[in-house]
Amino acid sequence: MSLQTKTISFIGGGNMAEALIRGLLVNKVVEPTQIIATDVRPERLEFLEKGFGIRTTPDNLIAARASDVIVLAVKPQQMSSVLAGLGPVIGDTKLVISIAAGIPTSRIEKELGGKARVVRVMPNTPALVGAGAAALANGALALPADRQVAEAILKAVGIVVVVEEKYLDAVTALSGSGPAYVFLVAEAMIKAGIEQGLSPEIARKLTIHTIFGSAVLLAEGHEEPSELRRKVTSPGGTTEAAIKVMTEKKLVEIFGEAMGAAARRSKELSGS
Repeated sequence: MSLQTKTISFIGGGNMAEALIRGLLVNKVVEPTQIIATDVRPERLEFLEKGFGIRTTPDNLIAARASDVIVLAVKPQQMSSVLAGLGPVIGDTKLVISIAAGIPTSRIEKELGGKARVVRVMPNTPALVGAGAAALANGALALPADRQVAEAILKAVGIVVVVEEKYLDAVTALSGSGPAYVFLVAEAMIKAGIEQGLSPEIARKLTIHTIFGSAVLLAEGHEEPSELRRKVTSPGGTTEAAIKVMTEKKLVEIFGEAMGAAARRSKELSGS
């Protein structure tokens, strides 16, 4: 899907909007003249305009009128106030992409007057370095072509999968919150390395590159995680001793419970 004829506005100029803008421009998906960003902070607008050469405005209505695609990149608690007044401008002629966690497409459609074509997206923070994992779901009125436009935007900062909206709570628990799980594991590994006598610098460096290298091996190889783990775990060896402790402490079950809690909280926040 080409975006060469589309004007894209970002309502909200925070970190995720910045990541998407950078990805779109670095990968030459669109030109700077095709992007408009809004924000309540003048210094943020100045940063985005000077840093990326895009257009900016503090007025959401101006941005919406001038755009074919409107990306809602605001906090969930700000959504209703942001949507107020945008309905007549958007109608059914513009595509709305929401990256606000926990806000169902049905609510956005209703607050925009019942005609809006909405695609809901769950991105994650590695998008900030072009390594994001996002899932998207079409709202009731969105067209197949709308999904393709959303995919083209998100692919500028990582990979994209398509799911039914009812599965976005599970996506939130897995990839949305997932980076925090990895960071917690990294914290634990660094701490344990220091406790075993390594300097903080060496423990940190070895931890980061171990996680990075393992992720590359998973991504570029053709083997399941269980098989890769088996190859590292020699009978009677050091890895087996470590895995035995993790198994006895029910690490897999802990992850299942933790992700279940995250999914339930996502449902609570969305009111579903």
